[in-house]
Amino acid sequence: MSYRYNSKLTPIARELRTNATKQENHLWYDYLRTYRPRFTRQRIVGNYILDFYCASAKLAVELDGSQHYGDKVEYDKKRTDFINLLGIEVIRFANNDVYNYFESVCNEIDRKIIERMNNNPRHFVPPPSSEGGNNG
Repeated sequence: MSYRYNSKLTPIARELRTNATKQENHLWYDYLRTYRPRFTRQRIVGNYILDFYCASAKLAVELDGSQHYGDKVEYDKKRTDFINLLGIEVIRFANNDVYNYFESVCNEIDRKIIERMNNNPRHFVPPPSSEGGNNG
């Protein structure tokens, strides 16, 4: 299934990148920015904007604040169903998990990337340790 890129969302995606939440910035600057395969931020897919997207693995990472647990549950389900139809898997983390369990969040992203890249592992390069050390 293909989708049309909604160029009307470009200014909104740009604004979301500029005004990212603390949790989005933490995950991006302290982990995903240097991750290989490459992730992008605020990626437009159809009529939706994904927080983080890895095209090589067709994996979306979404960070959910408290607004995602009230009236937005049905909207999020519809959105996820559409994205899944495109072959993109969506994994979600609560904002609090990024601060309280950062290493576990990173490990889960690694696990999903490895699982999704299983057919093409040559593109997978483990990122630097989330503890700030240099692996090589």
